[in-house]
Amino acid sequence: MVLLTGAIAAWAWLAGAPRNHAPAPVQVPPLPPPPTPVIDAAPPVQAVTLGGSAIEVIVARNDTLDRIFRRLKLDLADLASLRDLPGLKTGLDRLRPGEVLKFLHRDGSLFGFQRQLSDSETLKVVRDDTGFRADVLENPLETRERTVRGVIDSSLFEAVAAAGAQDPTALALSEIFAWDIDFVLDIQPGDSFIVTYQQIYQDGHYLKDGPVLAAEFVNQGHEYRAVRYTDPNGDTRYYTPEGRSVYKAFLRAPLQFSRVSSTFNSARRHPILNTIRAHKGVDYAAPIGTPVRAAGDGRVIFAGVKGGFGNVVEISHTGGILTRYGHLSRFARGTRVGQRVEQGTVIAYVGMTGLATGPHLHYEYQVNGVARNPQTVKLPAATPIDARWLEDFRAKSAPLLAALDVPLGPALVAR
Repeated sequence: MVLLTGAIAAWAWLAGAPRNHAPAPVQVPPLPPPPTPVIDAAPPVQAVTLGGSAIEVIVARNDTLDRIFRRLKLDLADLASLRDLPGLKTGLDRLRPGEVLKFLHRDGSLFGFQRQLSDSETLKVVRDDTGFRADVLENPLETRERTVRGVIDSSLFEAVAAAGAQDPTALALSEIFAWDIDFVLDIQPGDSFIVTYQQIYQDGHYLKDGPVLAAEFVNQGHEYRAVRYTDPNGDTRYYTPEGRSVYKAFLRAPLQFSRVSSTFNSARRHPILNTIRAHKGVDYAAPIGTPVRAAGDGRVIFAGVKGGFGNVVEISHTGGILTRYGHLSRFARGTRVGQRVEQGTVIAYVGMTGLATGPHLHYEYQVNGVARNPQTVKLPAATPIDARWLEDFRAKSAPLLAALDVPLGPALVAR
């Protein structure tokens, strides 16, 4: 989307720098007020009469500044001058789909450029008599700690929202406990959580939820706790109160938040063949194109078509463990035989190739060639925290864990 505004509004965003840093005013000839149409930039942007205007561009996938300059009929020599500014080239060449870029131009000549680098930093470029000048303007963030609790009635996301937190906190909970709880299969009404997390503010205004600092999740009567700790080397991980890493060698589920359409069963009637045959894995129903993650570190030993499984990826792991992912629509870039993958890496996408009645992932977990139930198999133990940091860990985690025990009043139930 490209928005053209009047001359006064055009200069407002350059003059309105954050409170602690403002660029020097730029002297240019008066700009005639243009009309204010809204032009759809998706794709391509149609050429318009460029008087003096401010333009907002929403970056599309595969966009570059070169492409945007050409679409908007801006002077490419100005782009070259921007890239010549010290330390600016790398930042200009890495655009994020969905971000907003602001340009101030007159008859195709660039007079200003603005890009938000992060929540607390904004790049502003202005043109003066000597050329372009760039400033990175800082507007510091504030963090506040908050503890909420909830009881699940139908959905983890709904329960977290009812407790007053946002979706990223719900997703963080599912990721922190993903090695102990299959959030696709195991979540039941009545499960509960308590979470202490950061909220990010700027100039007194809430921006977003920050990282989870400590959390408790009670699943079917089993209590799990985790606390965030950054060791003296700067590595940040989540640990149990005893100092064991919550990260294990394998995830419980290679998908997030889908539903189970068929569980592990040694005598299931096949829905297409209409015969009784063992179902040596778990089927996760999910939309075509849903990312499939490697359950653990390993090496790809097969990526291709295999009978009724359709498109299949097989990964060999240490300890004689093999994981299999079937009915895939396509393979992720880089998924090929011999490729090493890390836990959580997207290796393929859900489909319905082979003998499948609908889009789903077939997932198997084998130990020395014998299929085990992925939902219940005992996963390799987590590694403990480095003994050198244990005392520091205990001192820093104690107040965070204590916050989980403070009564907050009745738990909130999402309905």
